Amino acid sequence: MENDYDIIIIGTGTAGRTFADKVAHSGLKIAIVDSGEYGGISPPGGCDLKKLFTDIAMITDRNNRLIGKGAGTQNPLKIDWPSLIKFKRTTTEGCSQRTENHFVEKGIDTYHGRAFFENSNTVVVGEDKLKGSYIFVATGSKPRKLNVPGEEYITTSEEFMNTEKLPERIIFIGGGHISLEFAHVARRTGAEVTILQRSDRLLRHSDADMANLLLKATADAGIKILFNKPVASIEKENSGFLIKTGLKSGTESETQSFHADMIVHGAGRVANIEDLQLEKAGVKIERGAIAVDKYMRTSNPQIYAGGDCTSDGMKLNPVAALQGEVAAANVLNENSIEVDYTGIPSAIHTIPVLASVGTSATKDSEKYKVIFKDRSNWYTTREAGMEFAASKVIIDEANDRLIGAYILGSHAAEAINIFAAVMRLGLKASDIKRMVFTYPTTCSDIRYML
Repeated sequence: MENDYDIIIIGTGTAGRTFADKVAHSGLKIAIVDSGEYGGISPPGGCDLKKLFTDIAMITDRNNRLIGKGAGTQNPLKIDWPSLIKFKRTTTEGCSQRTENHFVEKGIDTYHGRAFFENSNTVVVGEDKLKGSYIFVATGSKPRKLNVPGEEYITTSEEFMNTEKLPERIIFIGGGHISLEFAHVARRTGAEVTILQRSDRLLRHSDADMANLLLKATADAGIKILFNKPVASIEKENSGFLIKTGLKSGTESETQSFHADMIVHGAGRVANIEDLQLEKAGVKIERGAIAVDKYMRTSNPQIYAGGDCTSDGMKLNPVAALQGEVAAANVLNENSIEVDYTGIPSAIHTIPVLASVGTSATKDSEKYKVIFKDRSNWYTTREAGMEFAASKVIIDEANDRLIGAYILGSHAAEAINIFAAVMRLGLKASDIKRMVFTYPTTCSDIRYML
């Protein structure tokens, strides 16, 4: 069947949902398509759900840190995995259907199936051909292929959060935030946890000084992090798996073997676009993702894109929402708004949390003023029973502008929003000194981080 639409949306994740909500009341005829469950990865299987797991880990760990200091238990707690999974289901059941119903109530036609382009303005979904004046692509991302024998034995992060029983020995592949966050969760169940990182650096996109502090906190929690261990193969053995790593240096090579009951993919994600046949629509690809301009417009002026399938912006839920909002405004108002990534905060929900916004710089930077504070003895750290806490603030003294901030410690994910607001609103770094915060809180510490 062939149908004509003013707007076709491919993908119902954060970017697609935001775009749909913004154009829904325009009076235009709109269709939306998804190959999986409606709602995309987040919230049903992404950020929101992950935070539920990391919060439970944080609560468990906080109790254990405060045993003998007033906590109500005598023995260390462990995450009760079966009850966590049961509770998790109560937060996700019906999410997909509610999301689809939401679109239907707004008068948007819904389709199920993997879409691909037939030409510059026509999308094929199963036996349906949808022709659109404008098309918004928001197909998200998927785990990066490792291209090693036995890859089919690897558990994805989404599958990890659906595991009925967590085993005793778990290996995470990759040293990014996904591996670290779930490694901290798994460790609080009592599991033996190892991270295999292919390079000699953890969190390569983060500040090195702060990442190294988080590394110490991770090791202190009993999580093993092994560097320069690229996975070469995975084999099934008895009830578990045998993982072999290989590192070549000149003419020499080093091979090691590791045993695990579960192997979790944390080696990054890539744009989920390989079978969209974008070339038929004249959509340019760069760095393995859809190239977009400042209006979120692709090389085909009638096709826009947003979220993790694009090459622009950080791969974060709020960035996907921002891109969807900007794209929708430009479809409705002929490219009137440019996307602005100033002051976008992020957080790695480990124990402790590492939150950041803006750029990075070394402590001895000659270009910027870098203020590093060891916060391990500050009250807000000691009352939480934590040992690792720090902050780094980066200021351009030429114009008194805040260009970066990092917080490691209790409630860091909330406090970083203050720095993000200062940056996004174009305030001066010295304006932070004028703010008054509730006390004692991590936010009230901010004035002393400068």
